[in-house]
Amino acid sequence: MLSRRGFLGTAALVGASAVSGRAQAANIPEAPIMDKATMQPPLHPTSGPDYRPVVTLNGWSLPWRMNGDWKEFHLVAEPVVREFAEGMKVNLWGYNGQAPGPTIEAVEGDKVRIFVTNKLPEHTTVHWHGMILPSGMDGVGGLTQPHIKPGKTFVYEFVLKKSGTFMYHPHSDEMVQMAMGMMGMFVVHPRDPSFRPVDRDFVFIMSTYLVDPGTSLPKVNEMTDFNMWTWNSRVFPGIDPLPIRLGDKVRVRIGNLTMTNHPIHVHGHDIRVSCTDGGWVPESAQWPEATIDVPVGSIRAFDMVADNPGDWAFHCHKSHHTMNAMGHDVRNLIGVSRKDLARAVGKLAPDAMVMGETGMAMGDMEMPAPDNTLPMMTGTGQFGPIEMGGMFTVMKIRENLGRDDYGDPGPYKFPEGTVAYEVASADVPPPQSAPAKASKNSKPPTKGMKHNHMKGMKM
Repeated sequence: MLSRRGFLGTAALVGASAVSGRAQAANIPEAPIMDKATMQPPLHPTSGPDYRPVVTLNGWSLPWRMNGDWKEFHLVAEPVVREFAEGMKVNLWGYNGQAPGPTIEAVEGDKVRIFVTNKLPEHTTVHWHGMILPSGMDGVGGLTQPHIKPGKTFVYEFVLKKSGTFMYHPHSDEMVQMAMGMMGMFVVHPRDPSFRPVDRDFVFIMSTYLVDPGTSLPKVNEMTDFNMWTWNSRVFPGIDPLPIRLGDKVRVRIGNLTMTNHPIHVHGHDIRVSCTDGGWVPESAQWPEATIDVPVGSIRAFDMVADNPGDWAFHCHKSHHTMNAMGHDVRNLIGVSRKDLARAVGKLAPDAMVMGETGMAMGDMEMPAPDNTLPMMTGTGQFGPIEMGGMFTVMKIRENLGRDDYGDPGPYKFPEGTVAYEVASADVPPPQSAPAKASKNSKPPTKGMKHNHMKGMKM
């Protein structure tokens, strides 16, 4: 639910050094907040150049006000609680009630004034990633500005020099604050509405967290071994689907503030990289792909024509990135009989379940897990368990969706005869739980093989 709140406190007059005397605390706009993690309708412009607004997966766009020829926004850095998916909530830091923060939308050539109020327990800044702007507005604490102390408000003012897709995040205690969820997307639309038009425009940012099972606070000093791979701080099945009208030209903008690259794969369609944080890719330089790699600290946007109806998987192709917590440091015991171990464990912990002999597919199995912990693989489709997690969702391409209809259309109704089906089969050998053991006296065939005997070794 979107609500508004005013900036509280009378001792927060913004110093002249911060805003060059152009704004005062009394004129600080209200700070909207969002208290739900569902995709909000697009925020259409009410003045100025027209554009097709973006829709943020499990998020929203930050409202603004006009003050003369300045477009004014208000970000509040603060502790938040984010539901990764039903059954798991995590204590994060974010902006305006959520982590990541709201998407900021504006138009090429706009003069923007962004107020940033700090309600964190430590200082912060905001860096406008990929933007061309004055050095003093770049948001690097200690280098280009003083850090924003708790309870203080700073103002950033700059002109949007180019259109494209950008990010915002702290450059103050960056490791901790980004690991706690402080980031967001910044979309600058072309001033000419006829430039690269699309019918649907989606945006999200990728982030990673290390949250031990049963806990709710990320470990911020971890560099490599994360276990929650998120889109807009959500994991499947908590990530919104992408409802798309059949025939629409679609753009998806993806920001990566994790510590690894992500090969993003779309099923059933060809896609083309159309934009990076460095600018638009000429159409002559684009080529068809099914997977695009999004490097660390980068933006990639791809365009596609939704010409193939159905429910299509859309996910990172690093397989462990489509799993939730508890998916790491698990020994591979495929093919190893664990009956004796299961009996021993059953005596000590009757509710425990020994798994892994035949693989890790959960199917209809359930196993106890700590509170506030999601299954490794989860989600259900019309044919049964989907067995995914993390960076996974579905593009739902349908006929006759309304122009601004982003509601979940439900499962796809497959035309008759288009679904794979089972046929009767005979003489199928039973599955093997383990390879047959060789006899102690048996020897491998040696005919036609040469042995190179090394000194001190017997063959």
